[in-house]
Amino acid sequence: MAEQSGSGSEGTDARALDEVVRFTSDLIRIDTTNRGGGDCRERPAAEYAAERLAEAGIEPTLLERTEGRTNVVARIEGTDPSADALLVHGHLDVVPAEAADWSVDPFSGEIRDGVVWGRGAVDMKNMDAMILAVARDWARRGVRPRRDIVIAFTADEEASAEDGSGFLADRHAALFEGCTEGISESGAFTFHDGSGREIYPIAAGERGTGWLKLTARGRAGHGSKVNRENAVTRLAAAITRIGEHKWPLRLTPTVGAALTELAALYGIDTGLRDVDVLLDKLGPAATLVEATVRNSSNPTMLDAGYKVNVIPGQAVAYVDGRFLYGWEDEFRATLDRLTGPDVDWEFAHREVALQAPVDSPTFAGMRAAVEEFAPEGHVVPYCMSGGTDAKQFSRLGITGYGFAPLKLPEGFDYQALFHGVDERVPVEALHFGVRVLDRFLRTA
Repeated sequence: MAEQSGSGSEGTDARALDEVVRFTSDLIRIDTTNRGGGDCRERPAAEYAAERLAEAGIEPTLLERTEGRTNVVARIEGTDPSADALLVHGHLDVVPAEAADWSVDPFSGEIRDGVVWGRGAVDMKNMDAMILAVARDWARRGVRPRRDIVIAFTADEEASAEDGSGFLADRHAALFEGCTEGISESGAFTFHDGSGREIYPIAAGERGTGWLKLTARGRAGHGSKVNRENAVTRLAAAITRIGEHKWPLRLTPTVGAALTELAALYGIDTGLRDVDVLLDKLGPAATLVEATVRNSSNPTMLDAGYKVNVIPGQAVAYVDGRFLYGWEDEFRATLDRLTGPDVDWEFAHREVALQAPVDSPTFAGMRAAVEEFAPEGHVVPYCMSGGTDAKQFSRLGITGYGFAPLKLPEGFDYQALFHGVDERVPVEALHFGVRVLDRFLRTA
């Protein structure tokens, strides 16, 4: 497809295509590793983003709950003051990277063979760079969107979000006045199904987060003695039940819409009568939805004892639980049953499940923007198995979508690179993302 360029209201300026690559690389080189427990410092990346906005005449506001945990918020005024505002947000922190496992320095931001390498290349400094590139491109060309665009770069998404979107939603709601919808990560990327089809899933929902702490108590004693009140045994039995539990099928409207559109794309006429059969027939495309047709619970951490010949009086485990929109009560009741009378459980961290309409003008606008630049692609809605800052912004009544467009080559396993080794993004994917994001935001 020929590149669009020019100085008018249509077509992305070529400088924006150069800037998105440079900004992605620059942001990767700013190490914003979030190790949890407050061990992160996003301020240098926040200052970088704020400087790029200020250079374009867009006034940024920097906000911190904790020193060094910086957020950036700015507003671009639209042409229609009666229109609802749109939030466009991306987080600045990244998960840790073990350099010894990588083929490049994970914080080098190296650009090699048409690819930008480093931690955050897909999660999600690429989208941060796209937002900056589009905003600056508009300023150069005198472009104004129809509705107000509120830009937010957040801290702490990779942990609790308490210093990021949670802090902004709870303490600075006025900055988001008028925002009814938002877009952020994990949507509109190319999914290759192995048979030549290109699918572009746009997120219109998220499962809820239910990270659980399980505590088993028993009678401490000598490891050589019979003990029918062994806390480790009680805990092990409970986490085995949880890990082996087969959660029942539960279709939310978003997942149902995803399955319906995928079935039509593949000419499968089973409809939603037998979802497991439908998933089998979808082949690789089933991976877009199979994690979101049920609640889930995966034991992930264990902590018990201090000496091999001492039976501890307490044992603790953690479980990564996720629940579908509308099915949290079932999740809680099932955990009560699976843990049993000898193990207590509580939420170590909980966030709501989300759902967004797939028949909205905003979803239609995202679909049209992708199809303009990828006419061979097939846009479908989907639900994220995990979560994003959209959960916290939902407290302000903002409906969240996942829309961070990337056109990816076949064989490029985008989903595996989230939190993975050798995270990277093709330069051409960034160019596509800027064009699509520009097209959508101008007309949203």
